[in-house]
Amino acid sequence: MIIHPEDVPEYTTTVYPEPFKNVVAGRIKQRLGSFAGLKNFGVNLTKLAPGSASALRHWHSSQDEFIYVLTGEITLITDEGEQILTPGMAAAFPAGEANGHHLVNRSGAVATYLEIGDKTPGDIATYPDDDLMAIENSGSWVLTRKNGQPYANESK
Repeated sequence: MIIHPEDVPEYTTTVYPEPFKNVVAGRIKQRLGSFAGLKNFGVNLTKLAPGSASALRHWHSSQDEFIYVLTGEITLITDEGEQILTPGMAAAFPAGEANGHHLVNRSGAVATYLEIGDKTPGDIATYPDDDLMAIENSGSWVLTRKNGQPYANESK
């Protein structure tokens, strides 16, 4: 199937509850893989506005992630520190490797990248810097505090 990105809907929503939603304000995704009918892994074309982040810093117990920078400049933040990524650079995050990571656009221009990840059921996302955890449950994410308590209607 041939995909024209202009035909794929953009979305800016997030599963993050308050007070975390503002971290990804300015992130726009297009679910290219889902649009094409892929079921085993996802491919997103993602745009990050200046000042926006891809996600909260996290790592996955069961799901691999891979990103490839297309345009702009983004800062990759991991347990090892920070590294600037530019077009043509890629980064991989193997499942089960407890190395929290995310991307932040500290430049003055929009950056775009492809993000690719598998859809292994039962994955747990750990957020080392925040009181948050996410558990994959039948294709959706259940987000709670680290002690298991839900964020009760805090995202009104």
